[in-house]
Amino acid sequence: MNEKIEVDIKVPNQTRYLGLIGKIGEDIARTLKKYHGDREELAYHLNLVLTEAMANAICHANEGDPDKEVHIAITFADRVLNIKVYDQGQGFDVNSLPVPDFQNLEDHGRGIYIIRTLMDRVTYEKHDYGNVLEMQKTLT
Repeated sequence: MNEKIEVDIKVPNQTRYLGLIGKIGEDIARTLKKYHGDREELAYHLNLVLTEAMANAICHANEGDPDKEVHIAITFADRVLNIKVYDQGQGFDVNSLPVPDFQNLEDHGRGIYIIRTLMDRVTYEKHDYGNVLEMQKTLT
């Protein structure tokens, strides 16, 4: 029997929920029965991509609007971890973002780069009520 996990969360558009969402990612990594890699490294990576994606949705896409929400869907099936972060913003071209200037680091601008580095596939597309950042990682 294949292991299957589905987590669907909607939270208010507030950064105080970043830790909660990151912790859920960590807990998922630590409970995968058939994953034989470094669980602590995977837990750290999932926490990082979830908090980065959610922070982007809250601060940039939803522009800090308290009337908006962030919807996160996490699924794991057939060794593929799929994370979707839905926002209610205008969207942007994720492929147009430059690689950060590591010589002159600023306090922002590295989130999508980090996500792309840690995940196998990253897309950002329009959906019915905004946009969805989809991140996939195949776990062996």
